[in-house]
Amino acid sequence: MTTRVPTPDAPQPGTPGRGAEDVPAAAHRELGLTDFEYERITELLGREPNGVELAMFSLLWSEHCAYKHSRKLLGRLPTEGERVVMGPGENAGAVDVGGGHAVAFKVESHNHPSAVEPFQGAATGVGGILRDVFAIGARPIAVLDSLRFGELSSERSRYLFEGVVAGIGHYGNSIGVPTVGGEVYFEAPYEHNCLVNAMCVGLARSDEMIRSAAAGTGNVLVLFGASTGRDGIGGASVLASAELEAGDDAKRPTVQIGDPFEESKLLECSLELLASGLLVSLQDLGAAGLTSSAGEMASKGGVGVEIDVRRVPLREADMEPFEIMVSESQERMLAVVRPEDTDAVIALCEKWQTGVAAIGTVTDTGAMRILDDREEVGNVPVSALVDECPLYDLKPEKPDGWMYRNAETLSMHVALHAGRSADPEDPSAVLTALLGSPNVGSKRWAFEQYDSIVGSRTVRRPEAADAAVLLLGESERAIGVSIDGNGRRVACDPYAGAVEAVLECAQNLACAGAEPLGLTNCLNFGNPEKPAVAWQLDRAVSGLADACVALRVPVVGGNVSLYNETEHGSIYPTPVVGMIGELPDPERVPGVGPRAGDRLVLVGPFAPSLAGSELAKLRGELAEGLPETDVASVAAAIAFAREQVRSGRMSAAHDVSEGGLAAALAEMAIAADAGIEADLDPLVELRGCSGETALFGEGPGGIVLAVDPGDAEGLIGDARRARVDALALGSASGDRLEISAAEREASVPVAAAARAWHSLAERMHSA
Repeated sequence: MTTRVPTPDAPQPGTPGRGAEDVPAAAHRELGLTDFEYERITELLGREPNGVELAMFSLLWSEHCAYKHSRKLLGRLPTEGERVVMGPGENAGAVDVGGGHAVAFKVESHNHPSAVEPFQGAATGVGGILRDVFAIGARPIAVLDSLRFGELSSERSRYLFEGVVAGIGHYGNSIGVPTVGGEVYFEAPYEHNCLVNAMCVGLARSDEMIRSAAAGTGNVLVLFGASTGRDGIGGASVLASAELEAGDDAKRPTVQIGDPFEESKLLECSLELLASGLLVSLQDLGAAGLTSSAGEMASKGGVGVEIDVRRVPLREADMEPFEIMVSESQERMLAVVRPEDTDAVIALCEKWQTGVAAIGTVTDTGAMRILDDREEVGNVPVSALVDECPLYDLKPEKPDGWMYRNAETLSMHVALHAGRSADPEDPSAVLTALLGSPNVGSKRWAFEQYDSIVGSRTVRRPEAADAAVLLLGESERAIGVSIDGNGRRVACDPYAGAVEAVLECAQNLACAGAEPLGLTNCLNFGNPEKPAVAWQLDRAVSGLADACVALRVPVVGGNVSLYNETEHGSIYPTPVVGMIGELPDPERVPGVGPRAGDRLVLVGPFAPSLAGSELAKLRGELAEGLPETDVASVAAAIAFAREQVRSGRMSAAHDVSEGGLAAALAEMAIAADAGIEADLDPLVELRGCSGETALFGEGPGGIVLAVDPGDAEGLIGDARRARVDALALGSASGDRLEISAAEREASVPVAAAARAWHSLAERMHSA
């Protein structure tokens, strides 16, 4: 795949339509445009585009910018709610948290750049999502990340993992925004195409937030922040719009270079400009650079814009007009400013030592006119550039048989974590192996490289609770934040797996006592032009929509990342969801570890299944289909658990996820550094499942609550009155995990379980 836009030495015609012969006949194909799309462009313009215009169209009509294979599907998602302040279409979504304040949040991908250059790809992914949040006037207060790599045994996967974690830590730590949570998975289908999704949360006064629509004929376009260079030309917008191919190391120059210290100045400058009332609108520069930011601002405002590229501060003086317009250099913002405020804006930027220049004006022409030192080099209707990209209907077709195979074996993991002589069918050995598997075990090796408490808002650090908890002193409230997804389960059943991702996020919030206010998502899929991938995408979006409707959680924004595919195949279909919830009293948020003597109660309609489970993965199995979920029953259990946590009676709360109920109980024991005795026979009898399934089966709707012995019967009675299943499991005591289930029994010292669970760091250091 060629990702290069027109070469710098190619002649650039001075007048649109003149000199079109200077553009090679097949240039549009090299830029990712189809023949049909090129014909559509010439029809919209009434002529052939010149080189500058073709470069601009190629990026704004890319999959990354236009969502041309997914936009029709996104209309299924519910986007309205009484607490929604800003919904889809703005730089970030926002929900009301009372006291005149709003929480802004969004998740975006930087998958392809990170697969090419992991450190800078991940670092600039963090920088980009921070700008999305402060572009609407919110101060970033937290970052979360959702990461996917190939198996940990792969040298390439470890290299990408190390680089991505280092990049996230470098940018977030340097700018002073805490990384408070996230998730990491290791699965074979991500070997050649890792996923790096970053989520940012910000806080703003509702009456000081700003939108991105340009307005006011004669108003000035002011570009401020870092200078513009060739780094990132054809970067995110092109890399994320086609499959990665062999030899993609040659694309390293297209990966943007980040500077968190420049962004720190840019952040403070932007917020002071907004607080001073000097800006009409504001937009960050990300994929497709000036072309995207100016074009989208003009489109939203129904106006035209005129830009002189020679007014743009450059790092390299010989840059061509098209390079300036599509550069994805980082740490830049574009503002619309009233003429009488321009000097004050420039002065404030100079105070913060950020570059600044007035580069154009807002017009009433409805066109995007590009000048090169006052000579016109491009002139296209804004509507054609931004709004007229063809939207394609998917041709979904359920695949016949599975596209994925897994080479991992249970025996290998048992040998690694439970001793080479252990029986891979022995529940004790299996539990130890599951705790040591990279998807279940502690990710402390990664998150300890992040500053999770800078800013003094963090109430619960990573792994101290199921959701991150942040104090909002300005509004006398706290919020819970979680980000979740499980590509393997979505591969088994795209609809059910997507439903589970939403429920898992809500369960994590419930364990912190937080009620969901809004959701953002990142849809990571393969090539949508392939019927099997189209089917996955179609079914997953329907699952997200139905789950959000059932939980009454509006979707306030998100991102779509397609073409996550190489010649080796597609990634697992991976919808990632981030959710914000509100809680009244952060002091009552329980941890994961129970107190000695506490009783453990399982609440919710948890019906374990080995389909798509971690145990099935270790056995090299991938199910076709997942059990159907009664979402209404899960929602009722979530609401019940949330209220119990808010009561302050619970000493611990932990939802059942990867590794099943046995792994959840083990994690609680490890957190408490104390043993747990549990009998799962009531679950076996209620669900009619095997002992092995009760121990290691997975599925939504299970939350374990730890309560004082005198309150256990009352908790179970309250649950039954609320029509929520509740089962007494056992108690916290001793120094071993003793878990029985029908014909199976696992017995593991807590110290041995902890060693296995914390083994990721040892494996990274010994690799």
